[in-house]
Amino acid sequence: MLSKAYQQLHHDLQQFIPATRLISDPLRTLAYGTDASLYRLIPQLVVRVESEAEMQRILGLAHTHGTPVTFRAAGTSLSGQAVTDSVLLQMGDGWRNWRIGNNAATISLQPGIIGGHANRYLAPYQRKIGPDPASINTCWIGGIAANNASGMCCGTAQNSYQTLKSMRVILADGAVLDTGDPVSRENFSASHGPLLAQLAELGQRTCANASLAERIRSKFKIKNTCGYSLNALVDYQDPFEILQHLMIGSEGTLGFIAEITFNTVEEHSHKATALMIFPDIKTACEAVAALKSQPVAAVELMDRASIRSVENKAGMPPFFKELPEAAAALLVETRALNALDLRTQVEIITASIAATPTLLPFEFTDQPDQFTKLWAIRQGLFPSVGSARATGTTVIIEDVAVAVPQLAAMTLDLQRLFDKHGYSGSIIFGHALEGNLHFVITPDFSKPAETARYKQFMDDVCGMIVHQYDGSLKAEHGTGRNIAPFVELEWGQQAYQLMRQIKALFDPRNLLNPGVILNDDPEVHLKNIKPMAAVDSLVDKCIECGFCEPNCPSRALTLSPRQRIVGLREIARLQAADEDASRLQAIQESYQYQGLDTCAADSLCALTCPVGINTGTMMLKVRSQKRGQTAQRIGNWVASHFAGVTAATRFNLAATDISHKILGTQVQGGLTGGIRKLSGNRIPQWNRYMPTAGAMPKPEINVTPDRPRVVYFPSCASRTMGPAKGDPEADALPVKTAALLRKAGFEVILPENSAALCCGQPFESKGLPQQADAKRREVEQALLKASRNGQDPIVFDTTPCVLRVKKGPEQASLQLYDITEFLHDVVLERLTIHKQAETVAIHPTCSNINMGLQAKLKAIAEACVEKVIVPDRVSCCGWAGDKGFTQPELNASALRDLKAALPDECQSGYSTSRTCEIGLSLHSERYYRSIIYLVDRCSQAKMY
Repeated sequence: MLSKAYQQLHHDLQQFIPATRLISDPLRTLAYGTDASLYRLIPQLVVRVESEAEMQRILGLAHTHGTPVTFRAAGTSLSGQAVTDSVLLQMGDGWRNWRIGNNAATISLQPGIIGGHANRYLAPYQRKIGPDPASINTCWIGGIAANNASGMCCGTAQNSYQTLKSMRVILADGAVLDTGDPVSRENFSASHGPLLAQLAELGQRTCANASLAERIRSKFKIKNTCGYSLNALVDYQDPFEILQHLMIGSEGTLGFIAEITFNTVEEHSHKATALMIFPDIKTACEAVAALKSQPVAAVELMDRASIRSVENKAGMPPFFKELPEAAAALLVETRALNALDLRTQVEIITASIAATPTLLPFEFTDQPDQFTKLWAIRQGLFPSVGSARATGTTVIIEDVAVAVPQLAAMTLDLQRLFDKHGYSGSIIFGHALEGNLHFVITPDFSKPAETARYKQFMDDVCGMIVHQYDGSLKAEHGTGRNIAPFVELEWGQQAYQLMRQIKALFDPRNLLNPGVILNDDPEVHLKNIKPMAAVDSLVDKCIECGFCEPNCPSRALTLSPRQRIVGLREIARLQAADEDASRLQAIQESYQYQGLDTCAADSLCALTCPVGINTGTMMLKVRSQKRGQTAQRIGNWVASHFAGVTAATRFNLAATDISHKILGTQVQGGLTGGIRKLSGNRIPQWNRYMPTAGAMPKPEINVTPDRPRVVYFPSCASRTMGPAKGDPEADALPVKTAALLRKAGFEVILPENSAALCCGQPFESKGLPQQADAKRREVEQALLKASRNGQDPIVFDTTPCVLRVKKGPEQASLQLYDITEFLHDVVLERLTIHKQAETVAIHPTCSNINMGLQAKLKAIAEACVEKVIVPDRVSCCGWAGDKGFTQPELNASALRDLKAALPDECQSGYSTSRTCEIGLSLHSERYYRSIIYLVDRCSQAKMY
């Protein structure tokens, strides 16, 4: 329920924002308002904003009502700059446009573009954006620019500030300025001349103050995101340049960045990496000083505690466990445009530190599989601490920077502060080439004394960095709330007052993200710390970073994996506290749909989660806990009568196909839609790409002796569901698969009683794990028999099925192949392929991705046709078993970008799951079918 002060704003917003994008319920305001920091503020209202026009009107209303607003991109912020207890303005899909300039020298990006996607767009030109934060595959351009995020390689030379070309910005009063458009600049000069004049005057005054100007230049020689980008006042005289560079790192407190144009940088195609082990931190930092002037792209420092945190992980070098306590490591990478230059650079770098003692010999490797393993060491540091922390504790990662010659001393001082304040086991690592180190601590704020201990620790750290090293309290993570009380400590009163003037010029009513960067409360960093209630060992290690979100098919519809965990934690907290029963009930009721019903349980979240959490598994567990005796009895009956159930399903599909032919698509759609609505959406939704009845292959009559055998397991979906009405491919998948395997020279063996078999996936997705496992055991036994106890390879035509059987106890005894693997590894070389001059799309299913088979699926298609498209921004299709029928909005949301990603010349798509292909066909308006059909169409049997 909105408080009275926000009700009028809500009323006014309803005049132009649909109700579905005005969110005020207790679950989603909590979930959408959570970011990666240690803070929790719950918005009164979340507004999903889709356009500049909407943003202008919203800011105008905020001014009218005096309502603070906070802009939200991906919410990967670590310092509390993206949370609010007022109005949260969340970017919707309308902010994802981009365009590449001439010769890819520039790229213009709206704030909703993921940083890694921008680099993907630039990859064909061997270019990339300069900033390279560790969260680049999750964080959005708006957040990268607003925080001046950097990373391992960009340093201070290639961050957003240095690579900014122009910007389109919306100010607090709703005015729009495009600094790259002369007409916009002229109009802005007419409407906002006083602001430009004041900025110019502020710059002149700052430059005239020699000591202040020098102080600012000195502070930005190293990484610094503490406070505002005061360097704009001394680097530029043009007020437009001052304005747009002040926006960089302003964390949404000065205006909204609606588009940014970056000057791109080279992406080197040749790389080499070395892991160097030194006897102590001092020696490692001496090596950093020597490497600073060499052609290195990254130098990452890891102290002994860092190495210890990963030494027991799979794939780590055995010698890690034997290193002395004082040891430290550097991970060094060099990059070049060709192999010759790379070899030369490696020689130069090696020679530069030849006199520096190391504990072990080192060598550079240019082999991707080897240097990827080396970087996995560095990338595993933060997650290793996060996963090892005690349940209920908070992960805090901070970052500071000092001049490189002071790096060793500062590192040792940090380690002493860990010991002093009892943060044993804390790790130090970071971008040593820039004097930028991260440290991770895990306080338990549920204990009353912990807040005081954290306060003392932060006071000591900030005092040490400022007074002993004149360093940066925030190197690349942004000021936020955690360092806001210390900005004046770092900068001094004169520079701090300059920041106050800047804020007053842009936001005189203090409505844009108030309390962030500048805050009068000296203890704001100790308040509103988020609770981390224990829920289940499956999710308790979640650090709420949001890395899981880009893969989630429900992220734009309901909740993401992070948000599902946030909801579970709040339910657990309220239950434990035995308070606010009405809030608990409201969240629980909303969670049924938002959290459980619309989770695809596809496990893709675990692939990008720093601590490997599979939120889908958690949702399946909760579903199972909610299943009553009636559901269990139904599950048992279906499992016991599976052949009859699938036969009935085939009959219904055949009947539906007949009615479709008689009534036509429009009438049938209207009729079935009406019936579904009357049933309260209990009746599955029909669409024109619904399958016809499936069919099984006929036994082979003339079996040629001595042919290799293959056991073919047709899934229950492919046995039941034939091609869609109107699909030029009329044969059912089992018929087509058996024919192709025979064409490739195999004798095809079907398991006995195939009609009754099921891997158990449909039962598992319904929260019936006992029935699911029972069905899998039946399949395992049938496959053992059919394959002569594992002698013969076994091929599944549906990827989710083979993934589930591969998790079973008999998988080691069976040669299990997904159809993707078997086609790629075995079948293609046994056929003559006639490559077709056409364009097709492929869709790697979530199971395909979980097994790492995307490249093989693409390679199969590329062997068959000239051009293969993997649509951008499409991962799991969200069909999720039968949810495409029961919650079709999930499938629609997951595939909302599909049709636009396919060019007109692409008229068909291929995948490896019959149910997924229904939704893919519906939302692309093209027939999607199994990759089997493409290979069969483009191949002939080899003549031996």
